[in-house]
Amino acid sequence: MLYDAYQAQEDLLWPYRTLARATIPVVSDNRLGLAEAPSLMRLRAACEVVSLARITHTRPPFGIESVMVGGREVGIVEEEAFRTPFATLLHLKKTSRIDQPAVLIVAPMSGHFATLLRETARTMLADHDVYITDWHNARDVPLFAGPFGLDQYTGHLISFLRTIGEGAHMVAICQPCVSALAAAALMAEEDDSATPKSLTLMAGPIDCRISPTEVNKLATSKSIEWFERNLVFRVPMRHLGAFRRVYPGFMQLTAFVNMNLERHMNAFRGYYDALEAGDIEKADATRNFYEEYFAVADLPAEFYLQTVEQVFQEYALPKGEMMYQQRRIDPGAIRRTALLTVEGERDDICGIGQTLAAQDLCVNLKSYLRNHYIQAGVGHYGVFSGRRWNQQIYPVVREHIHVSRG
Repeated sequence: MLYDAYQAQEDLLWPYRTLARATIPVVSDNRLGLAEAPSLMRLRAACEVVSLARITHTRPPFGIESVMVGGREVGIVEEEAFRTPFATLLHLKKTSRIDQPAVLIVAPMSGHFATLLRETARTMLADHDVYITDWHNARDVPLFAGPFGLDQYTGHLISFLRTIGEGAHMVAICQPCVSALAAAALMAEEDDSATPKSLTLMAGPIDCRISPTEVNKLATSKSIEWFERNLVFRVPMRHLGAFRRVYPGFMQLTAFVNMNLERHMNAFRGYYDALEAGDIEKADATRNFYEEYFAVADLPAEFYLQTVEQVFQEYALPKGEMMYQQRRIDPGAIRRTALLTVEGERDDICGIGQTLAAQDLCVNLKSYLRNHYIQAGVGHYGVFSGRRWNQQIYPVVREHIHVSRG
């Protein structure tokens, strides 16, 4: 019923938001020389705020049209390398043929789209042939496509690596670090030729018993039955995934916003003030952030509940109890995949030591194939975006991949 109530509210607000969007070009038209009148500037700013303050459910474009490689500009095109009902293996392909190591960036399925890693991908494109896991919005996946849980997530990573082929590298960010480590272990155990040459795990919850954060404490404060009763709903009939059980993306977004409500309110006040003052650069920065932040994706209920239970409540992987299709996952099978773990000093989502735990699980990995890096002064998102990612963390990741390339 909650999802239906949310949909009814969106339907009710739709005419007002549509009117606000339609008003913006009218009051911005300066052919009569009135667009910069204070009253119209205020009206435009108010309409822009109303237009921006809305949740969307479709993936924004990556919008990466070119990158600089070796001092020259090279075009980028998006190409579907492999597709399932739940995900697309997206190849950010260069228009010029350049010999660079192939890298699979594993984006989290955590309520946002893979475009949240746009900056991560853009930075890595300069030195790598980049693929990314473009997870689909579960509310758009028909019920007949079947369930999607942790097994299916891990299986997708294995299929994606096999599609890319021998010699690829894998970089997992946040929640998918668990499945990325599992996929590498399963492939190593089978001596699969597509086993990644290197594995980089960034700010991921490998062992949540270490330095538990508020997010970890919340996950253990309720039973898994409570999460299922209160946070899982069926998709309304109007959508392609009608009747699929999901954890709605709007619920996760609401929780994140409420955690820092004052900061978000101040951001929108600043957005209004910037528009009223004609500070387009500042307004654009705010708009770009919230257009991405407010684009949400529903999670399949199976994946959400299994992640909460196995990763955050039972600690199945570090305890040697995580299974894949009735096979126990053994990180000790990893012997030739170089491992880099990256953490942020101020990460309040994935505490220090949780990602490092992967090093202890890979008991048969030689010391020269291991590396760990802690970035001072950054929180969770600073591990994979922002100035320190570009200037300090990325060079470590790049060196790890290129040395592992052999």
